Amino acid sequence: MNYTIKNSRRAQSQKKPAVSPLDPRSLIKKPTASMRADFLAGRPYSEMTLHPSLKKNIEKKGYINPTEIQERSLPELLTGRNMVGIASTGTGKTGAFLIPFVERLLADRDQTCLVVVPTRELAMQVRAEFDDLTRGMGFFSSCFIGGTNVGKDIRNAGRKHHLIVGTPGRLVDLANRRALSLRGVSVLVLDEFDRMLDMGFIHDVKTIVSQASSRSQTLLFSATIDPSQEHLVRLFAPDPVMLTVSSGTHSSDNVEQNIVEVGKNENKFDVLHKMLSDDSFEKVILFAETKRTVDKINKQLVKTGIRSDVIHGNKSQNYRTRAIHSFKTGRTRVLVATDVASRGIDIEGVTHVINYQLPMTMDSYIHRIGRTGRAGKTGMAYTFIN
Repeated sequence: MNYTIKNSRRAQSQKKPAVSPLDPRSLIKKPTASMRADFLAGRPYSEMTLHPSLKKNIEKKGYINPTEIQERSLPELLTGRNMVGIASTGTGKTGAFLIPFVERLLADRDQTCLVVVPTRELAMQVRAEFDDLTRGMGFFSSCFIGGTNVGKDIRNAGRKHHLIVGTPGRLVDLANRRALSLRGVSVLVLDEFDRMLDMGFIHDVKTIVSQASSRSQTLLFSATIDPSQEHLVRLFAPDPVMLTVSSGTHSSDNVEQNIVEVGKNENKFDVLHKMLSDDSFEKVILFAETKRTVDKINKQLVKTGIRSDVIHGNKSQNYRTRAIHSFKTGRTRVLVATDVASRGIDIEGVTHVINYQLPMTMDSYIHRIGRTGRAGKTGMAYTFIN
């Protein structure tokens, strides 16, 4: 199905909503990954000098060859170096910091890794990855996130942990209650650090970093980096190995990107519905700027018979978990979301990302469209322009 991609022009200013500074012309891009040679690992995991139990679990997960970020970071992280790693979404950053930690943990079980992430979904994903990699090894992990029972977290916080993963607010809350001590943390990972150093997270992150003062290694990973954050990066991770697999300032090369301009006499939802009527839109994440807009679009989609669900910050964690599971398993075809879904949701086979509104920052745009075109596959992204 072909769509008319008109000459782009900047969105017209409105009195109430903020106006995105993004130039729509920068959101038109053909995928270029196929034009360059795929990354070829030096050797598969099976031939690496890793603990046999770890290699066995890596094989069970279906990992044969390391990704570029995994191969380049492994030797440095095994030596205990601090690191700042920039790599596109879907390139295996979680494995890049967990695999070397598990290898070191097998040699010295008296270690604790704290992974701080900006969203609940990413926290659960990191913990699940750790549990898969350490199956049968007797290691213990905990996940502390908002929207869950605080009393249960307080009880779990007093246990011995090999991995602690959580969102900043809940971690600081537990620390303030003296339920969770961060003094024993040996490895600190700030995943998606660019978002965590943004407004609303920076004070909590600074508190966590200061309380984890006995750590011997600090790792910062993300798909994007803001030059204004460089002084904090250096403060948190002195003398780091700087590892850049992508520039951190441009969108994925695996995603074909276009804009869809909605004319003055056109109904925006009708344009969206027409697009979704195309069978090629098999698994779609649709982003909007506000919770209210997300809810409205979802209700409209459901009324037209499209299998849709929604996630945003006002939904309970149980609801969000069920919605993502339904989307993963194909029970729903469209997941309508705010930016809460743009970080850490690793769902296989997302064919399209649609920005119902022009994102407010290039950083948001990069993370949104990074939900498709993952693991070397090509995806599609459309951005609506009024």
